[in-house]
Amino acid sequence: MFQAVLFDCDGVLVDSERITNRVLRAMLRDLGWELTEAEGFTLFVGRSLIDEAGVIAANTGFVVTDEWIGEFRRRRNEALALDLEAIPGAVSAVHEISRIFDGKVACASGADRPKIDLQLTKVGLADAFAGKIFSGMEMPRSKPAPDVYLAAAAALGVDPARTAVIEDTPAGVRAGVAAGATVYGYCPPDSLAHHEPQALIAVGATHIFTSMAELPKLL
Repeated sequence: MFQAVLFDCDGVLVDSERITNRVLRAMLRDLGWELTEAEGFTLFVGRSLIDEAGVIAANTGFVVTDEWIGEFRRRRNEALALDLEAIPGAVSAVHEISRIFDGKVACASGADRPKIDLQLTKVGLADAFAGKIFSGMEMPRSKPAPDVYLAAAAALGVDPARTAVIEDTPAGVRAGVAAGATVYGYCPPDSLAHHEPQALIAVGATHIFTSMAELPKLL
C-alpha cells in the first residue's frame, strides 16, 4: 500500500516534550507566568514557539523577541543533550521499517534543524535518516500546513498519497492529511505529553497505535 514512511520527530522518535516543556516553563516563570506541566503541554506541544508569541504576550505582557527565542533554544538544546532518550521501541522500529521500505523513510519535523540533528544523533538515528531530514522552519509554512511532508515525499520520489505519516499531535496530523498521506497516530497510554486518540482521530488520523514496537507490522 505504501511506498515510503515519513516520521515526525518530537514525541514520535524522541521523548523530548517533557524536557522542552520544563525549560520553557522555567523561562515563562521568570516572566511571571506559572504553568503546571499539564498546562504547558496543552498550550505548547506540537506548536511552534513563535506562533504562540501572542499567548505569551497576553499572559506576561512580554513581547517575544528573537533574542529570547535564541536563549530558549540554547537552554533547550543543553537540556536535550544531557537528558534526551528515544521513545521506547522507536530506534528498532525505524531500522526495521527502513529495511522493509528499502530506505524510503524520512524525518519531517516542525522543529528547527539544529534541534532535529541534535536529537537524532543523541538517540542513534542520524544515519537512518541521513540526507532525508526536513525542517518545517525551512519551508514556506510549517505544520499544520503540509509543506514539510510534501517536501519529504518529493525528495524520496514518491506520491504523497502513497506515504504513511507517523504523528502524535493534532497539528502534525493535519499536516499529514493536507499532504494527502495516511496518518498513523501514536498515543502511548498514560502520557501527559501525548494527546488522546480522539483528538488525533478528529483531525484525520485513520490508525491509532500505542507502542512503537507495533508499527512495522501495522505498516
